[in-house]
Amino acid sequence: MFGYTSGSKHYAGLWRPQLEGRATQALGFHDLLEIRFVHAFRNYGVSLQAIRRASAHARELYDQPYPFTCKRFQTDGRSIFATVLEETGDDTLLDLVKKQYTFKQVMTPSLYRGIEYHNDSAQRWYPLNRNRRVVLDPARNFGKPVLAETGMTVDAIVSAWHGEERDVRRVAALYEVPVAEVEAAIQFEQRTAA
Repeated sequence: MFGYTSGSKHYAGLWRPQLEGRATQALGFHDLLEIRFVHAFRNYGVSLQAIRRASAHARELYDQPYPFTCKRFQTDGRSIFATVLEETGDDTLLDLVKKQYTFKQVMTPSLYRGIEYHNDSAQRWYPLNRNRRVVLDPARNFGKPVLAETGMTVDAIVSAWHGEERDVRRVAALYEVPVAEVEAAIQFEQRTAA
């Protein structure tokens, strides 16, 4: 995202940081999601060079500064494919590395699990996959992780849990939230700490 230098050559980041100029190397909501997609593509075996080319082509194709937050990508482990609507109304796949159309026989990774979209743009992320109790939403508490129902910050819940000798029921009673929400906040904190 911020780029890097190797020897005498500087490589630009895959995209311009959302909070560029406001804070040194700070992450915005879309930066976080772009990182999540790049990490997932790397886990599927896609090379950094292929990701860089696909990112540049997708940014150009969709005219979006954060191309991977579009709900349109798949991978086969070697390349990244964009779903494109043809004039006939059928979907086809565009290999973003080679800039050519291909067959639709690639696997669809679970990259989009937990992300809600509006007009193909990511709006909020529920990072605990099947558990929608914790949300990161730039429109709520500046994108900090909060309990989806009450808006209480995960940090506040986890701090209280530590202060109350890890008594989940006590924290739930103090903040008047369900025990399941306290457990979700703790689960989120433990996952991000790992």
